[in-house]
Amino acid sequence: MNPPLDTAALQALADRLRASRGMLHKTDIAAAAGELERRPGRPADDANGLGDDCAALRDPAGDGWLLFAMEGLVEELVEAMPWFAGFCGVLVNVSDVAAMGGRPLAVADALWARSAAHGAEIIAGMTAAAEALGVPIAGGHSNYRAARDQLAVAIVGRARRLLTSFDARPGDVLVMAADLRGAWVEPWPYWNAATEAPGERLRGDLALLPEIAEAGLSRAAKDISMAGIVGTALMLAECSRVGLALDLDAIPRPPGADLERWLTAFPSYGYLLAVAPADVAAVVARFTARDLVAAPVGRVTDGSQLVLEAAGTGASAPFWDWRARPFIRPAQAA
Repeated sequence: MNPPLDTAALQALADRLRASRGMLHKTDIAAAAGELERRPGRPADDANGLGDDCAALRDPAGDGWLLFAMEGLVEELVEAMPWFAGFCGVLVNVSDVAAMGGRPLAVADALWARSAAHGAEIIAGMTAAAEALGVPIAGGHSNYRAARDQLAVAIVGRARRLLTSFDARPGDVLVMAADLRGAWVEPWPYWNAATEAPGERLRGDLALLPEIAEAGLSRAAKDISMAGIVGTALMLAECSRVGLALDLDAIPRPPGADLERWLTAFPSYGYLLAVAPADVAAVVARFTARDLVAAPVGRVTDGSQLVLEAAGTGASAPFWDWRARPFIRPAQAA
């Protein structure tokens, strides 16, 4: 059990979270986004631009949206756990599509490996995930004469109604949903709730996000990424141009899990949704009906600051003001 968070402990935790690897890696996005936004050629029908979990383009064959995303895997993970890295390469992309209110159509990979044997283990993990999640591997690129093993995976999906990072509004409730039926992948900051789960259950759990979007129960969501819960909340706030008050005492976590480790973890299945107060009970009920955990963990506010709170002690600590210090958006867009 973690001790209660008084003001000093909460501020110290905030300082450590700001310096965490996942948070620091996300700050690199702003530099790349700034370069891209200065160049011509961005599709005119891109729904929101840079900062969302997927690019969303109007589907020329229907009334919905085509979704595109790509994820690169951490090199150390590919080296140490090639099968698991391959599985995660597919999983994180499917999660991005779900976070946008979509369903996956196909993935493709770019794989560099030191040998065919190394590549085969990565592909085996990808294949297991593709089968479990119901998404085909449509092709890709391979090189078995590389200096080290590396993997990137891309995905295409389709959404009838979008969830975005840009539509949280002051007055919304921030709801967190997660699958706590898992275990830590030691010594990594990964909570594995996927590789041992039945594929039918995984597919049904992921389908909740497009179902919530299509029912009009939420407009805005993000999957909890390597920036952890707090970093993901900050990305949502910055893209939506709002503030957030996040109650760390309300965050669902596995029994016995250290709070700080959980706040910096990639949870396999974890989402933050901005929900109108009248719809919170209905959204929570959809997740809990599938034995997932969901709970209100904060509120969307006016302004530009993410504030960490601990309801148990009444403590609060400012975490980040995206207007004063952009996080993933280019400075000129803040």
